[in-house]
Amino acid sequence: MNTKNSILCALCLPLIVACAPRVEVAVPDKPITINLNVKIEHEIRVKVEKDLEKLFSEEDDLF
Repeated sequence: MNTKNSILCALCLPLIVACAPRVEVAVPDKPITINLNVKIEHEIRVKVEKDLEKLFSEEDDLF
């Protein structure tokens, strides 16, 4: 019985080794295309605020 199991294991070992998972990294044939739709909104308020500060300092009796 023990010899029979050993022979069976010896016969199955190449099958187990042959079924081992394999990871392969390959370069694609076509270039990779990435389409992005990006909307950038930026509000600049510093200039207006500085202009208003300047106006308020020059025109003390504005209000």
